[in-house]
Amino acid sequence: MAVQTVFPVTRIHEPLRVDVEVENGKIVDAWLGAHLFRGIECMLKDRDPRDAALFTQRICGICSAAHAVAAGMAQQQAFGVTPTTTGQHVTNLIFAADIIQNHLRHFYVLALYDYVKGPDMPPYTPRPQADFRLPPKINDELLQHARESSIKAMQAHEAMAVFGAKAPMQQTIIASGATEQATAERLMIYRSILQELTEWVENVFIHDVMVLADYYPDYYTIGGGYGNFMSFGMFPAPVTGDRAFASGLIVNQRQVEPLNVSHIGEEIRYSWYKDEQERRTLPAGRTVPDRDKPEAYSWVKAPRYQELPVESGPLARAFISGEYRRGVSVMDRLVARAQETLKICRLAQEWLNEIVPNTPSCLPFTPPDSGVGAGLTDAMRGVLGHWMEYRHNKVTHYQIITPTTWNFSPRDNRGARGPVEQALIGTPVADGANLVEAGRIIRSFDPCFTCAVHMLER
Repeated sequence: MAVQTVFPVTRIHEPLRVDVEVENGKIVDAWLGAHLFRGIECMLKDRDPRDAALFTQRICGICSAAHAVAAGMAQQQAFGVTPTTTGQHVTNLIFAADIIQNHLRHFYVLALYDYVKGPDMPPYTPRPQADFRLPPKINDELLQHARESSIKAMQAHEAMAVFGAKAPMQQTIIASGATEQATAERLMIYRSILQELTEWVENVFIHDVMVLADYYPDYYTIGGGYGNFMSFGMFPAPVTGDRAFASGLIVNQRQVEPLNVSHIGEEIRYSWYKDEQERRTLPAGRTVPDRDKPEAYSWVKAPRYQELPVESGPLARAFISGEYRRGVSVMDRLVARAQETLKICRLAQEWLNEIVPNTPSCLPFTPPDSGVGAGLTDAMRGVLGHWMEYRHNKVTHYQIITPTTWNFSPRDNRGARGPVEQALIGTPVADGANLVEAGRIIRSFDPCFTCAVHMLER
């Protein structure tokens, strides 16, 4: 048996270290370690709680709006504030545009080059020694689409900025909605961009993913994992709060169950943190770093639902909605993400139709002196939770669990692997020194470690 190490893994929001044990041409064990600690939760202490939606976006540039949305939800609960009808629609439109650009960039910038061979020049070289299977004509077509995708992702950011003022890190989402007014002109601009994006996603993006599926059918059987899925839901409707993507839990690919967030806990036995308790239920989690902790190998904690490792993200949402249940694999994740992008484009069109121009997009409010709130939403990569407590208008406690924390968690207190660690087990490896197959599995989850661990190790 041999342990192979890849550090850093490239074409992800790094840094990630991967150690895999290979025996008889298969991965038999795996350890995933995130080596970035940022301490955003610690930085929020003693700040005005109204700053949370703007401040927490700095966790990540690729999914910034998701943190504004989650923080805004936590503020709504803590402040006792409800967004206006137009404000909720505008918030959803900002968030939708950010998810669209993320999904395009994931596939065409991060994942595609595991399967498509670029020109013999940087940044396409050095490249992995992979089994590139596409005929030259189709390979070149997908490369052209990758170049086009950068423009489309930019357009999605432009749509985000129509109501968010800038991208990334929009500036307008607050507890009672969004500060940018939904004028007829802004609605028209967003609609025009969205129409072009919808057509491209439907005719190009989904086509390209299915091309890869045709030439790499074995990746429908690689990268499975536990088959446990969870979603907080996403895009609440005004007034009712009903979510366009429903919340739920699936254990071992069985039926959808209701979600009880009180069953969520974080464990740190194999994470570089110290605490007198190795498990805490939310929102009681703590962030006290300890880089010299024995046995630990990651800055990512190990969140669990009733002690279960669970996967979240587009495939989890598709399973929970029943819209896609072909299987659990690398290719299933890519297909589910592309299909979800089109669904979000169409939902955004519906929200545009429901907005009455120039109606209030937010209302003034005064936060109470103290409060507690939780903001739970799905984001680009899966479930995202912000838990906030403040006293005398100063944050006393802030805890964040991101999608990559769930998916890329290390082992828990019982030694159970995290979801991606488990997905690597049993993977056939053609070249033990290359590990292309492991890279394809890892990138199918669209990891973001700037989000996951919130001081760069020297």
